[in-house]
Parts: sequence; structure tokens; C-alpha cells
Amino acid sequence: MIAIIDYGVGNLHSVRSAVERLGYEALFTSDEAEILGAAGAILPGVGAFGDAMAHLREAKLADTVRKAADSGKPLLGICLGMQLLFSRSEEHGEHEGLGLLPGEVVRFRGDYKVPHMGWNKLSYKQESPLFRELPEGHVYFVHSYHVLPEQASDLLATTDYYQEVTAIVGRGNVFGMQFHPEKSGSVGMKLLGNFLALCEGRAAAGQL
Repeated sequence: MIAIIDYGVGNLHSVRSAVERLGYEALFTSDEAEILGAAGAILPGVGAFGDAMAHLREAKLADTVRKAADSGKPLLGICLGMQLLFSRSEEHGEHEGLGLLPGEVVRFRGDYKVPHMGWNKLSYKQESPLFRELPEGHVYFVHSYHVLPEQASDLLATTDYYQEVTAIVGRGNVFGMQFHPEKSGSVGMKLLGNFLALCEGRAAAGQL
């Protein structure tokens, strides 16, 4: 069972449909026991960083997400959900994030179109189980803010949009994808499938 964390922000149904198409069960939940008891957890998100963090705190889920990460359970943040994993964001003021990964979220700055919208190719920066049997390919981005990780070791893949842009991050059992894998064709679905395989492997080892 994969817990899709329901805190009132995010396109939950598209994520669940993708998880189920890949042969896994998914549960929308805001219950701490269900999240911590699942094989893995997904933190979706759309909208503004500050509002999303406020929803997480109001639902008493910020600490639950941190507990899930601390437990060793595979955790995946998608789009805004990835940005929430970091220390802080400048979106509409200064906001603290979950602090699971050090770094900040900043707006694209330059004489080019914002938001960054369209299909862009991934460039792998280091090996990751997410990339198992998957050549670099294109995924679909829609975002006006991007992440600047403090640790180069947390940067798994980038794309190019007038600069090097963080696309996938990871440290231990904590991962994030700036794009929506469930809307990114076969490459996105393979990335999501590789994450779910990590969840399945940990569950099979009795490490929930």
C-alpha cells in the first residue's frame, strides 16, 4: 500500500491512477498511522508554497512527513511537494519548508518566459535507483519557482531552461521530482515505477 498524503493541496487522483496502473494499491490519507504503516509515501502538491505548508501544519501532517522520512520509508515529493522538502522558499514572502533537504526555492529570474512550461530532457548527475533501466529522456514541466539545493550530492538530475534547473533530488530514502511523473509519458511512469519498486522491496524485507 502506498500512502498519498492528503492535505488539501495537489492533484491526488492523477497520482493514484498512475500508481494503480503500475500495479500497486494507493490510499488517500491524512492519518498518521496509515502513512507510517504504508510501504511508501507520496507528497503531491500544486499552488503556492506558503499555503501548502499552512495546510500541512493545520492538518498536523508536517511532523508526520518528517517521521515518515526518519523511519527510512521511501518518500517522494512531486512538483510543489518536492519544493516543500527543502528548507525555505521565497514564493510570496519567506516561508519555512519541511527541512528534510537543505536548500531554497527561488523564482526564475531572467528575460525569458515564466513559468517554465514544456517537455525538457533530463540530465543525470549521479547514479540512483530511480534511473534503473532508464536512459535520459524528456518529462513535462510547469513551474515558476525552482530549487537550489545546498548539497551537490542531493542533486540527482537536472534539465536546461536558460540555466541548469533542478529536476530530481534525493538523499537516502527521500526523493523529489519537480515535474509530474504521472503526466510525463513513459519516462515519467518508469521513474515512478522505480520509486514504487523501492517501496515494494522495503515492504518485502519487513521494514515498514
